[in-house]
Amino acid sequence: MEKRIIQLTVNGEEYEVVVAPNQTLLEVLRDDLYLTGTKDGCGEGACGTCTVLLDGKPIRSCLTLAVEVQGREITTIEGLAPMGELHPIQRAFVKYGAIQCGFCAPGKILITKALLDENPNPTEKEARWAISGNVCRCTGYAKIVEAMLKAAEMV
Repeated sequence: MEKRIIQLTVNGEEYEVVVAPNQTLLEVLRDDLYLTGTKDGCGEGACGTCTVLLDGKPIRSCLTLAVEVQGREITTIEGLAPMGELHPIQRAFVKYGAIQCGFCAPGKILITKALLDENPNPTEKEARWAISGNVCRCTGYAKIVEAMLKAAEMV
């Protein structure tokens, strides 16, 4: 397979990356750009740990080819705290105990960001629906939903 150079905008920064046509966005983020906050869970798009925002909408980076996102804005968990200060959503997840092992947290936090950007005052049902595709094996979902709703008050 012939590799090619693509331009990516990740967390507001421009990158030129050499990629194979079958290389996923997840692989580029982790292996080429060293943005390891995006996790590799199932590799099949089922668990949601690889969720990033593409033009503000959540996507599974393990199912998205890097060549498909050229010229679009990608936000990873690192992009929410660029100067080291936690985003209000991140603070809510910590404060309300929505983080245990942390593996699913980046995806859930980015899902919450997309939800609150679209709907600043979601109901519990809307919050639960938003994260329904993101698996958590540690906390259950009560504390995550509570943190999502409290984050709405903090943003």
